[in-house]
Amino acid sequence: MQFNEYLVPVDRESEKLLPLDDDSLGKHLVTGPFAEELREIDVALIGVNETRGAFEYYPGDGAADAFRTQLYKLKKHDGVCRIADLGDLKPGKTKEDTYFGLASIIADLVSLKIIPVIIGGSQDLTFAHYLAYKNLSQVINMAAIDSRFDLGKPEEELNSHSYLGKIILQKPNFLFNFSCIGYQTYFVGQQAVDMMSRLYFDTYRLGAVKTDLSEMEPVIRNADLLSFDLSAIRYSDSPAGSSPSPNGFNGEEACQLMMYAGMSDKMNGLGLYEFNPGKDRDHQTVSLMAQMVWYFLEGFTNRKKDLPAPGKNSFVTYRVTVSGNDRELIFLKSKKSDKWWMEFAMPEGKNLQSRQIYIPCSYKDYQLACNDELPERWWQTFQKIS
Repeated sequence: MQFNEYLVPVDRESEKLLPLDDDSLGKHLVTGPFAEELREIDVALIGVNETRGAFEYYPGDGAADAFRTQLYKLKKHDGVCRIADLGDLKPGKTKEDTYFGLASIIADLVSLKIIPVIIGGSQDLTFAHYLAYKNLSQVINMAAIDSRFDLGKPEEELNSHSYLGKIILQKPNFLFNFSCIGYQTYFVGQQAVDMMSRLYFDTYRLGAVKTDLSEMEPVIRNADLLSFDLSAIRYSDSPAGSSPSPNGFNGEEACQLMMYAGMSDKMNGLGLYEFNPGKDRDHQTVSLMAQMVWYFLEGFTNRKKDLPAPGKNSFVTYRVTVSGNDRELIFLKSKKSDKWWMEFAMPEGKNLQSRQIYIPCSYKDYQLACNDELPERWWQTFQKIS
């Protein structure tokens, strides 16, 4: 793809980006126009100021540049993470044109094993991100950090509150699993919770997540794509989320979740959405966004490259039998990182790209099995593949 045809390059001489310290992140990332050097990049930042698909419209102009102003002045990482800022996607004549352009760019980046980090824009851009994997015929798992499920109604137009429903209705469908982290029941209702359960999707209520944030690490580690709605962060920490609420994650928790995403060897796509620049106070929200992406990049520098695969000998295998279950539970523990997975053999006829799948889990799941209890994570996966 000719990236330069779709993108407006960053103006490195802009007064908003200057001056920069020698040890700042902005001094050590690459900006366009781009040629062959893009192949040497690990992570690519893309600004997309598209908000025509917002559930309640707000102007997104200047959002990506405001983000850059804060990100560039943060300190660079000690580890190796080669970063490019591709600039801003040119808006399409319609929002569907924007989806098409963004999906095409993301598909090319993923093919080059470059992680796209989308700075949006409204969350319906997640639909375009999904389309990129569909274009590659790649089955994926998605996770969203969100106070809502964004299912919408079948007759509803694609927008930031209905993008997930539109993804589910796609034929053929390349979404294997979806996880929603931090939903708030008074925003979704029991009917939506029941629907997510029938789809065998994973949902985690805000209060339960905040009780033990570390249990979300395996959930995020299982995802190829993470979509983060800034409205999932409480108003006091993020006043410029498009739909702010007094309840939600705090800034430290948001950064920790992003660190988990960066550390995951499987994660190869990220989007931050629903930043309304007109609502920000003293650059608080956009500063938090920059720090969240900084932590994602920090996590990337600490990747262990320890995804399990058949025949690998860098794992310890544990086999557990649970009463009333005719399947032996197989757990794998990495010798590199001490992270845990559950192994499943896929039944014949399942249209997936591997005959064996590995579901990230925690030590707590292994303890439950040892205590003759079937872990919920295991049961959810078993129902999905059976």
